[in-house]
Amino acid sequence: MNLRALLSPALALAGLLAIFAALLLGSTAMAPERVLAALLGMAEAAEHTVIWQIRLPRALAAFAVGLALGGSGAALQGLLRNPLAEPGVLGVSASAALGATSALYYGLVALSAWLLPVAAVAGALLATLLIALAAVRAASVVTLILIGVGLSSFAGATMSLLLNLAPNPFSLADMVNWMLGSVANRSFPDLALAAPFIAAGLALLHVARRGLTALTLGEEAAASIGVDLLRQRLLVVAGTGLATGGAVALAGAIGFVGIVTPHLVRPWVGHDPARSLLPSALLGGLIVVLADIGARMAPSETELKLGVVAALFGAPAFVWIAMRRRSIETSEA
Repeated sequence: MNLRALLSPALALAGLLAIFAALLLGSTAMAPERVLAALLGMAEAAEHTVIWQIRLPRALAAFAVGLALGGSGAALQGLLRNPLAEPGVLGVSASAALGATSALYYGLVALSAWLLPVAAVAGALLATLLIALAAVRAASVVTLILIGVGLSSFAGATMSLLLNLAPNPFSLADMVNWMLGSVANRSFPDLALAAPFIAAGLALLHVARRGLTALTLGEEAAASIGVDLLRQRLLVVAGTGLATGGAVALAGAIGFVGIVTPHLVRPWVGHDPARSLLPSALLGGLIVVLADIGARMAPSETELKLGVVAALFGAPAFVWIAMRRRSIETSEA
């Protein structure tokens, strides 16, 4: 049996099991049979409310965010041919969070609930477009990383300014939640707002997958075999912007998921960017659900933010990947 063919189904099954575990765990644990009864509408009203109004929307939101970030990270790494690229490192997540917090600060959400995901997507698209344009002119990948750091710093500074100028404590609390990242208190209407952007983004990345394989040969070689480089960049830019913007609109800024998941998946798919898209997305969903379970179950007086938990584990992984990449380059030299 081909292990590569089993990778995505295995990750999908693991994701479903993680979501089910998220339904079991909480301030009050529920037995598996009670959870199944609640899902089927055969439980008491209180249990039905806990599952359908609190735990299930939260678990699905975490999984959707992981799907978006994992798939976006794999696509960006394929486009830029750099295993250190991902929405958080390149400033895409921070720019999307800036768009969302700006919508909150100026009260645009009161006009229409759709303006929050639209603002997040707009911020993500702008940042991804700048990165794509820089990729055309940059002499090295290091330059792209530095540009991403600059975008993140600018977005972070602007968000700090908005926090300082927050008109009331309620706006301040909302903006802090988006900056730290969380799927607490998410509902099915929240999912319905973000899901079209995430789905459209992942669909565009799926369309672009074959061009990512060709780009492993280099842009000139890819163009010589018929790849439209402009169309390829636009597909990845639009797909990453839509998916990341939707994820940020749903959960705020969640970092490092997009860099870790493709790195873990790549050895299992023959280092093919096209084959890494789906398993990276599924692994991202699994990791974010598990991280959210950890955030809920951590022994602390206040619940940890999902973005904090993801960074605590993702940042060391990022450092390890960067150091390993450097050691490989040194040995090859």
